[in-house]
Amino acid sequence: MAKVSVYNMEGNEVGDIELNDAVFNVEVNEHLVHMAVVSQLANNRQGTQSTKTRSEVSGGGKKPWRQKGTGHARQGSTRSPQWTGGGVVFAPKPRDYSFKLNKKEKKLALKSALTSRVQGNKFIVVDDLKLDEIKTKALASTLNNLKVNKALVVIADDNANVALSARNIEDVKTAYTNTINVYDILKYDTVVIDKATVAKLEEVYA
Repeated sequence: MAKVSVYNMEGNEVGDIELNDAVFNVEVNEHLVHMAVVSQLANNRQGTQSTKTRSEVSGGGKKPWRQKGTGHARQGSTRSPQWTGGGVVFAPKPRDYSFKLNKKEKKLALKSALTSRVQGNKFIVVDDLKLDEIKTKALASTLNNLKVNKALVVIADDNANVALSARNIEDVKTAYTNTINVYDILKYDTVVIDKATVAKLEEVYA
C-alpha cells in the first residue's frame, strides 16, 4: 500500500496513512485520463454559436448584372460568400459537442489522476481540515503552512466553512467527494484532503 505523511493545519507532520492501492496506486491509463478531460471540456461547451449562410442573409434576390457582355465574371447574387455582406461558407451552427464515457472509464480515469498525484508527491493529507467560522485568512494560512499555492481542496459534504472560505483565494478550488473530477485534479498542482475524506473516496471508488 502507498503510504503518505499526515499533517496538521499548522503544517507539522503528525503521522502517516496507508492509502488503498485500488484507488491511489493503479496503473495510470493516460488515454482514459485524456478522454475524461476532453469529455468534460466538450460537455461544458454551449454550442450556441451561429453564423448566417447565403440562404439566410437578407437581400441579393436580383441578379447584379446580365450574364454576358459586361466584362465582369458571371454573378447570380450579391449575397454569395465572395461578396461583402454575403453569407459565410460552412457557417458554424448550433450543435451538441458532448460525448459520453461509461462509468468504468470515468472511474478508472479518476483513479489514474489520483494515483499520478500520489506518485508525484502532490497529494497532501491533513489530519482534520475544519474551520469554526468562514474565514478566508485562516484557510490561506493553513495552505501557506502546508507550502501549497495552486491547490484543489477535497472536502466532505458537511464542510461548508472551508468551501466558503476558499472562494476568494486565487488558484484554490474546493471539491466535494461527489464533484471531484479528472480535469480539476490535473489543473491544480496539489490535492489537499483530510483523512476522513480519503476514507470516503476509498469507500466510493475502491
